[in-house]
Order: sequence, then C-alpha cells, then structure tokens
Amino acid sequence: MEEDDEQSKAVPPWVYLEYRQMITIAGVSSSVLFTHLSVSSRTTLNSALASIRSGPRFEVHSMGVLEAMKHHNVPLNKVCLLDPKAENILAPEDGDEFSWHLGSIQMTTDTALGVTKRVIVDKVPLNDITYVDHPTIRFNAKESVEMPFRYIADSKGEPILPEGMKELLKVCAGLLAPAKRLKHSTGGSKQGI
Repeated sequence: MEEDDEQSKAVPPWVYLEYRQMITIAGVSSSVLFTHLSVSSRTTLNSALASIRSGPRFEVHSMGVLEAMKHHNVPLNKVCLLDPKAENILAPEDGDEFSWHLGSIQMTTDTALGVTKRVIVDKVPLNDITYVDHPTIRFNAKESVEMPFRYIADSKGEPILPEGMKELLKVCAGLLAPAKRLKHSTGGSKQGI
C-alpha cells in the first residue's frame, strides 16, 4: 500500500473500510495478510481492525507480499495474483492454479477478493456474477458521486459497498459534518480511519 512513507500515521478511511470488508468476505476459515505497510500504519490498522471478532485471522505487515509468503511458507503457485493484463479469465475449475484475471474493469480490493472467493470457493463462473460498473452513489436529488470501479451487485442491482463507505463519501463530498466522521470501537473520531 505505501511506498516510502514510513512515518505516515494516517490510514486513509477508504482503506480501513475495504480492509474490514475483506476480513468479513474472507470468512472464519481463512487468513488475511495485509502487506507493505509503514510501521505506524500497521499499528493504527491493527488496532482499528482488532474489534472484528467474527472474521478470520488477519495480520498486518511491513514486509512485502513475497517476503510474507516466504515467512508463512506459501509457495508462489498457491497465490492468486489478479493481474488485469493476464490472458485468461479466472474460472471455478482454476481453484488449484492461479494465473488469471477478473476482467478488464478495475475493482476495489474488497470486491476483487469477493469475486475471487465466489469463483474459486463457491464455484460461480465469473460471467454469472452480477456487477455494477462505475456506479453513481446518490446522496439526494442533486448530489452524487460516480465511483470509478466495478462492484458486485446486490439483489436490487446496487453496488455492495463496505459498511460506512457511503458515509465516508458524504464526508469527502462535504455533505456530512466533520464531527460525524467514521468511528470505530476503539472510541473517538479517527481522522485517519
């Protein structure tokens, strides 16, 4: 996530929401590793995500993904690297082999994880998943924001967003007072989360 900003203390609010959603999507039988974070971001994120009780085990690391794989004895051929430039589309029968993509439209990290889980674990073909591309999130009759990503659609055809994302978008658009910023169970308002 972060390149050279070792001193950064703020984890962008959207990162926190997407990472929290990824823990929920992964399920209790999984482990989620968040890599390449500054030490201060690791501490902040670990504290913020610690309140998730029903999710899988998760870890936050300063090390990169290759180093984390080595640390956990995960062979490269067991890692699902989702490259939009890859030649092949991920399919249910590919559960044991990973060198495919999820399509040409960029997804959020939590959506990509959700799609991968549906294809590999639930055996749903990629083309059978209903999506919303570049949805417009409406706040009222006059104000909205277009999201530049692909999302999984819910039963009403609306994008599945992480809990709290719509409120965060309202804050970013100046439609919600700063005092109503996202809060998490460690108490208080977090500007970085």
